[in-house]
Amino acid sequence: MVPSPNALRRERHDTGGGCGRHDVFRLPAQSASVADARGRIRDRLGEWNVCPELVDDASLVVTELFTNAVRHTDSEKITCVLHQRGAVIRLEVTDQGRGSSKPVPCDAGADEEGGRGLLLVSVLATAWGSEPAEDGTGRVVWAELAAHPAPSC
Repeated sequence: MVPSPNALRRERHDTGGGCGRHDVFRLPAQSASVADARGRIRDRLGEWNVCPELVDDASLVVTELFTNAVRHTDSEKITCVLHQRGAVIRLEVTDQGRGSSKPVPCDAGADEEGGRGLLLVSVLATAWGSEPAEDGTGRVVWAELAAHPAPSC
């Protein structure tokens, strides 16, 4: 049986110890959903006792990746996946694959208001990239950030 969109949105897989933690949610591909995605990431990383600076960085990264999926694809919904394994936080944003091109950082001019999202991601992340979604109908854009427990910040 296929889960309803609301069931997937609430899906959460937290495990303790060295196995890592995992969260998955799906939101409508609308500008208004960007704040929901950012809030979900902030809340979950806060629950996981992640360093506040890393929470801020991950929030900015998911904002940029989600915004790009809304602006540059014709998706109806966007899926976000958050993983924490050891010292690595991995964010994945999956669209429905109706974009016109592969994501690459732009060379935005000084007077341009946009076009710097992937540049910000490349500065904040230890690695990032994109690949076809497992089902072949979308694209996953991912970023990995170095994790530190809150007491060491």
